[in-house]
Amino acid sequence: MAEFEPLTTNAHDLQRMLQSGTVTSVQIVERYLEQIHRYNPKLKALVSIAPADNLYRIAKRLDDERREGLLRSPLHGVPIVLKDCFITSSDLGMTTCAGATVFASAKASKNAAIVEMLVRSGLVILAKSNMTEFAGMKTIKMMPGWSPQGGQTISPYTGPILENERLLGHSAPGGSSTGSAVAVAAGFSPLSLGAETIGSIVTPTVRAGLYALKPTVGVQNTTGTYRMTEFYDSPGPMGKCAADILALSELLLGRPLQSSGMGMWDGLRVAFLDPSDWKMDVSMCEQFPGTEEQMREEYAAAIMGMEERGCYVKYPAAIADVSELDIGGKSTGIHISFWDFKHIGLPEFIDAFNECPVTQLEDIVNFNDANRATAMPEPYTEQDLLLRAQGFADSPEEINAMKEELRAKGRSILDEVFERDNVGLIGAPGDSPLCVHAAAAGYPHATVPLGQLRHNGRPFGLNVVARQNNEDILMRFMTAYERQAYPRPLPSL
Repeated sequence: MAEFEPLTTNAHDLQRMLQSGTVTSVQIVERYLEQIHRYNPKLKALVSIAPADNLYRIAKRLDDERREGLLRSPLHGVPIVLKDCFITSSDLGMTTCAGATVFASAKASKNAAIVEMLVRSGLVILAKSNMTEFAGMKTIKMMPGWSPQGGQTISPYTGPILENERLLGHSAPGGSSTGSAVAVAAGFSPLSLGAETIGSIVTPTVRAGLYALKPTVGVQNTTGTYRMTEFYDSPGPMGKCAADILALSELLLGRPLQSSGMGMWDGLRVAFLDPSDWKMDVSMCEQFPGTEEQMREEYAAAIMGMEERGCYVKYPAAIADVSELDIGGKSTGIHISFWDFKHIGLPEFIDAFNECPVTQLEDIVNFNDANRATAMPEPYTEQDLLLRAQGFADSPEEINAMKEELRAKGRSILDEVFERDNVGLIGAPGDSPLCVHAAAAGYPHATVPLGQLRHNGRPFGLNVVARQNNEDILMRFMTAYERQAYPRPLPSL
């Protein structure tokens, strides 16, 4: 078996090892499978693991191609884990359920467009990661990272979720892409792919001490991918270092992201929001003695370090509250989410299968009622959000008008800061609602690790937003930040 530490080894390290011949893809797969089988039963980060024979056969073929001088991409022969929302063809030996039991028997002859690109690029798809069922569109009470398919994903840093914990409390692992984040942090894979509606990449990655990117909404081919909405959703990479996010992002976006000054602060201009105002509401995350103070202190210290190294910083910067995104006195985003789920996201997901036991939302509701023991087990025995989605009958014209107005509103709020403060980036604590503005605008944003709570060992981080299609500047920030940052925290498995 290959000798490397899966908790610390990243994809960039594996590339060097493969190039030097000190390890093969077969050996890499063997090492990660050992880690998975040892720790996944406790962490429940993965919900469907590819058969070992399939993985070894794929890895051997990629090793043979490497010996013949054929490299499909810079990530040739490197493993990856995919969120359970990306359809994989049945011959890869994994299910795709978006967390829902009803899809356990569904079969597909084709990979999702993104999955097919990864396969053609020579990545080895190890497993599907656990996710919040339907990305949360099941019941309002559901803890992020839970599904009837995989149970409750838990943090490798804090252990089991505390009793009566709030949805994003300090022992909670994060948003719907929690399994993808925990899989990388726990050493099950050097890379993973998540997807975000609002905060589904941000929250789990900052709580797993990772780097991540949610690209501009709408620029990737999401055929064969479950999306709660077309308006908010975008797939994105998670990894242990900026170089890994860069390599995978270039594949996902189909263009190079290197730019002059990569890794240097000179020329970067960032407006940072006040953590006293930009933090999670107490209803989502209760603070304990010292937790809020520690996060503020380390946030301010990181900003000072950037400024000392040549980054232009505006701190604290002002920005309109998320309540300004409400239009006409109602939460437009809720209408959009329910309508898109019912009329776009769910139907497109169902249609991507060759064989599927359901054809519409009503079938899923009926299946859940008829199979409560497996589809709605304790502690989440309700499907109130699915029932609510059934009743969303706004006309397409009404929804499109809402989308246009909300997109314009989100962009105007962020653009005001970009222009007023003459900056290219807006930053805030990872535990903040800045991702709501980014989602409304459809703008890309990234996360980087910052520190680790003395309270319980839970990591925390930063969230940074750029304008549309400006992933390049986010990568510049990420690589420069990594050079000044402390090493990312490691879990004690």
